[in-house]
Amino acid sequence: MWGLVLLLLLPMPVFADALVATRLIRATEVVREGDVAVQREHIPGAASDPVQVVGLEARVAIYPGRPVRLSDLGPAAVVERNDSVVMVYRQAGLTILSEGRALGRAALGDMVTVMNIASRQSVQGRVTSFGQVEVGTMTTP
Repeated sequence: MWGLVLLLLLPMPVFADALVATRLIRATEVVREGDVAVQREHIPGAASDPVQVVGLEARVAIYPGRPVRLSDLGPAAVVERNDSVVMVYRQAGLTILSEGRALGRAALGDMVTVMNIASRQSVQGRVTSFGQVEVGTMTTP
């Protein structure tokens, strides 16, 4: 008698690593290596490797045991609100430096509003380094 072999193809569960917070990570706090742990579970949108998140800044509070989603993180701010910054204006070989005060937080490459201390005028500029904002026609997209 011939035996009937039935091959049943079932989808196998997908196991992927997901990162979860090991402690409360407050908004605007930079994620450090010990702040996240790898959990063997598939969580849509969650980061899977600590290298992806260490050094980024939390945009929202992330509670212990909750997944660390890439959408909840961003580049760390290098200019804080009310920081004193150097405003740099460059045009056709001319460079003008002036002291300003940041009116918001921003990361490298972000736009921020800066008030010129001397004139009290507010202008938009792009953060180019720690405490330096380039203003003028070069910053418009």
